[in-house]
Amino acid sequence: MSTAPLLSVGWTDHVTGRRGHLVVDRLVRGVASGGLRMREGCTAEEVAGLARGMTMKEALHYDPAARYVPLGGAKGGIDCDPRSPEAYGVLVRYLRAMRPYIERFWTTGEDLGLTQDLVDRAAAEAGLVSSIQAVYPLLDDEAAARTRLADAFALEVDGIGLDELVGGCGVAEAALTALERAGRPYAGARVSVQGFGTMGGATARFLARAGLRVVAVADVKGTIVSQDGLDVEALLAARDAHGAVDRAALRPGDREEGGDAWLAVDAEVLVPAAVSYAVDAENQDRVRARLVVEAANMPVLPEAERLLAARGVTVLPDVVVNSGTNAWWWWTLFGDVEADADAAFAQVRRAMRGLVGRMLDRAEADGTTPRAAAHALVEERLPEIAERYGWY
Repeated sequence: MSTAPLLSVGWTDHVTGRRGHLVVDRLVRGVASGGLRMREGCTAEEVAGLARGMTMKEALHYDPAARYVPLGGAKGGIDCDPRSPEAYGVLVRYLRAMRPYIERFWTTGEDLGLTQDLVDRAAAEAGLVSSIQAVYPLLDDEAAARTRLADAFALEVDGIGLDELVGGCGVAEAALTALERAGRPYAGARVSVQGFGTMGGATARFLARAGLRVVAVADVKGTIVSQDGLDVEALLAARDAHGAVDRAALRPGDREEGGDAWLAVDAEVLVPAAVSYAVDAENQDRVRARLVVEAANMPVLPEAERLLAARGVTVLPDVVVNSGTNAWWWWTLFGDVEADADAAFAQVRRAMRGLVGRMLDRAEADGTTPRAAAHALVEERLPEIAERYGWY
């Protein structure tokens, strides 16, 4: 797979001077899929890596028998603190500038720092029909498909939207599959989660409900720790829009530690679910978990992953682990799954168990890492995708 992206676009906000980026890694059927993130320090290099990851996620979920067939990979990024008073205006102006790309070939949605509601509101203000309107010409029945997706987004399960939960369901299923294959009972296994927003919060819920013990949760204020297990549902109910937990919800036995304490907590499973580049060559030696599950995009740097592997720590890569959200969007829109929570979770679980199983089988057979195995699986699928649907 060529490493050069198809298209890279830079943007400067004329009001604030903030920078934004769009990278289209590949087009399949003339369309690419990938979310939009907003964070202080977001770079073009970061967005390019994320776009390449989206190409892989799309290819990994390719099923020739499904109605949904893969798109290409893309990503957008804005260098701005999403909590800044100027952030929404920057978002609207970015989307307005990117409108020709979104109308024609870039389908996007929420990512780090943004919610789908916010993206939808800003997209409308920027004059767009939808942030995913480029895919509409590929639908057999656009009206029915849009209604189905809207109905799915309107669903809630115990106070949290289905669109937030499907990604965490996939992350949790990846972790459970790996634990089972390693012969490690997951009932009572300890988990540390960095990030308690959409992905981290949902992952914590599903792992806790599967019987694991969430012993640490990190947000922008620090790390909340309890070796007896945190009350995940109480913490979820006490979050703000950015995933920060109101400390008034803590129990007497819960304690607060530093912002990086999540890394070294005594736990079997570590779930980085916030920013990219969180685990590097300098801090990887603090990791005590034997399984790192990448819920965030690119949280473990390559050198850190090599050092972790040398210590016998397995890293499940983001291109597999957090791919459930993207796949669920398209399964729903194209009609492979209806607007139903139980059906959505069942589909995500089936797909993730199968994908993680194939990846771990390949890693064992090749004597390599799960990430290398995922790349090998992608390379095997690309020729058929290119032949059947076009690849640019």
